[in-house]
Amino acid sequence: MKMSRVTEFAQLRERTGIPVKKLAQLFGKSERTIYRWERGETRPDPKIMAEMRAIAGVGSTSNISPLFRFIDLFAGIGGLRRAFESVGGKCVFTSEWDSACRKTYQANFNCDHEVAGDIRDVDPDSVPDFDVLLAGFPCQPFSIAGVSKKKSLGMPHGFHCDTQGTLFFDVAHMLERRRPVAFLLENVKNLVSHDKGRTFRIIMRTLVEELGYHVEYRIIDARGWVPQHRERIFIVGFREDVGFSFDDMDIPDPREGPRLGSILHPEDGSEPAEPPYTIGAQAKVAEKYTLSDRLWEYLQKYAEKHRARGNGFGYGLFGPDDVARTLSARYYKDGSEILIRQEGKNPRRLTPRECARLMGFDSPGKEPFKIPVSDTQAYKQFGNSVVVPVVEAVARHMLPYILQAKRRQEKARQLHLFEVAERA
Repeated sequence: MKMSRVTEFAQLRERTGIPVKKLAQLFGKSERTIYRWERGETRPDPKIMAEMRAIAGVGSTSNISPLFRFIDLFAGIGGLRRAFESVGGKCVFTSEWDSACRKTYQANFNCDHEVAGDIRDVDPDSVPDFDVLLAGFPCQPFSIAGVSKKKSLGMPHGFHCDTQGTLFFDVAHMLERRRPVAFLLENVKNLVSHDKGRTFRIIMRTLVEELGYHVEYRIIDARGWVPQHRERIFIVGFREDVGFSFDDMDIPDPREGPRLGSILHPEDGSEPAEPPYTIGAQAKVAEKYTLSDRLWEYLQKYAEKHRARGNGFGYGLFGPDDVARTLSARYYKDGSEILIRQEGKNPRRLTPRECARLMGFDSPGKEPFKIPVSDTQAYKQFGNSVVVPVVEAVARHMLPYILQAKRRQEKARQLHLFEVAERA
């Protein structure tokens, strides 16, 4: 009996877990065509194979033409960019107001495009063409006044009024002017309840009712990917209804996630020393990261005072088998939220290199993330950033829908050109 050959396309489809019917919709093909590709009766277009490899997360996307183009707003040190490049995207514009963040960003990315400062100084029409907008915008309170009242007074209404003066306004303005096929916005979990829910209501109303995007959001805990309890909200929008949902996104079980031992310096000589973080033949963590007697005594007294009052405030002490609290931008002050136990001496802070690992900027087999700034700046930058593998998972989940939206856009463009030619 002759065995049928398992094609690469069939292997990739199995890896993605996307049903034939859904894949046919995403590629704009018939189910019969998908089955023929699977059986090897016909060959898919090389571009479709490149898309399938990117969706499946196999192979390198660096040697193929970009699958889509994106812009990186409120870029920080490039966590969102790092994730979307991993699925075949190309960044064509960056904006980040903090000069120390720009230094780290430019040390790690080959920026063949403008890295702008304050987004408020950027003209949306000057930005190169792009398909996807990424933004980890700061959370600010918005003023709310009834639309009907504003109309009766002849005042401007909608997001042009409600969000004016906030940084979300600049995101909304860019979406309004450039109409990308998709966007991803990231923020802290508390965005939903910020200012008694007013902020989030305006954001959703702006994106859905005023800008016309189909929007989904989900709060995701990074604990399944890294040894850190870190919840963030991800808001995804598509200009057309492509069927995107977070409901079928594969999220690893937080209980089975890695532990701190996976990101801590082993201090046994198995990794090379990296001054000023680790020193000597054993690559021991430098003493400057161990808390002074005075600071350790203060933190213990502070915690005891709050325990006596029935509060939960205080330091967090962890070992290699634990999962850390959320790394914050204030970590440089005393490191109290994540202190590492040390035998026979005071606990220590994480080193910036350990923070890079904790946030997923460093991963096995890849070149270490460059940290060209002081410890203080590095702690702030990593504490304000995204967990890269979480965003990679979101990007991979979005990718087939981005490609579908792009194909629809191209078909609409070709139809428009045909109709113009016909009229001529």
